[in-house]
Amino acid sequence: MELLKPVQMGSLNLANRVFMAPLTRSRANNEELVPTDLHAEYYVQRASAGLIITEGTVISPQGTGYINVPGIYTEAQVEAWKKVTAAVHEKDGKIFMQIWHVGRMSHPHFQPEGKAPVAPSAINPNEEVFTPQGKTKTETPRALTKEEIKGIVQDFKNAAANAMKAGFDGVEIHSSNGYLIHQFFNNCSNLRTDEYGGNDENKTRFFFEVLDAVKEVVPEDRIGVRLNPMLHQMMGQKVDEQTAKTFEYIIKRLNNYNLAYLHLSRPFTELGKEDYFVQDVIGHFGKLYKGFLVSNAGYDGESGEQEIASQRTQAIAYGRPYIANPDLVERFANGWELTKPNQDTFYTPGKEGYTDYERYAVTAE
Repeated sequence: MELLKPVQMGSLNLANRVFMAPLTRSRANNEELVPTDLHAEYYVQRASAGLIITEGTVISPQGTGYINVPGIYTEAQVEAWKKVTAAVHEKDGKIFMQIWHVGRMSHPHFQPEGKAPVAPSAINPNEEVFTPQGKTKTETPRALTKEEIKGIVQDFKNAAANAMKAGFDGVEIHSSNGYLIHQFFNNCSNLRTDEYGGNDENKTRFFFEVLDAVKEVVPEDRIGVRLNPMLHQMMGQKVDEQTAKTFEYIIKRLNNYNLAYLHLSRPFTELGKEDYFVQDVIGHFGKLYKGFLVSNAGYDGESGEQEIASQRTQAIAYGRPYIANPDLVERFANGWELTKPNQDTFYTPGKEGYTDYERYAVTAE
């Protein structure tokens, strides 16, 4: 299978093209929001992936929007992540950290001093987030000042430097799925009239400032970028006549960088029939990118193989299949049936539904 063949990505030699996509699992249920031995076990179980991309890891307390997600902004967090990377490397795995700020997809519960979450503009996404009280409605965020935007750029840079200090092979900038960076891209969440809103250059300014800051502390070919151009009717995002053009601008400009990869997600929901909806995200946006492309969302082994064989992409990132199948690579290689994950344990504490999914060879005995 092409999916299982080794591949060169930047300066890294990867064992295969099966990537583990970022998956929020909410297991850092401790006061310091540090990863634990359970995190190390979880990622080691999946170390046969060509590349592991960690769960979204927040760059600051302000960037937090979900219960029990780990951070990368304190020394304790850095030290704890060192145990994870060392364990994965001991199994010859490769691992990137996804660095994350949720922006308006938060709640005052998570914010320092109970303040309102921050965003490009004061527009409530009217969604729900997980808090200790369960699913909770979002509230109207506060629009960031230009000085605050500069501060968050520095937070991303610090987080990237901390990730490398913790032993990661690289970082992925989470500029997708309706979180802070993505919120700057779309008209439904960005009504700014200064240099961070309006035309494509302005709406993407924050993103490229973050990328330029991160590359000061991480080699360009160890930086990945994640985009979801056609995110629609989720996370408060809506696609309009300008959306595709904005993402085309971003991707063409990314060709000026020597990145590890561009990680593109296919739509999570059904799109409208208007011409401005791009139904084939990988075919349309992928062909604009000249570097290493990673495709995500809704693939199984067969469709992933077809996507790579058609040379539309260089790797496939699997999310939910990796929750219940730590040996996903081996299952693809042998044509073994996949275990289905238990959604009730996606975000619960402890090992149940996290590290207790068995490898196929164990269940077959």
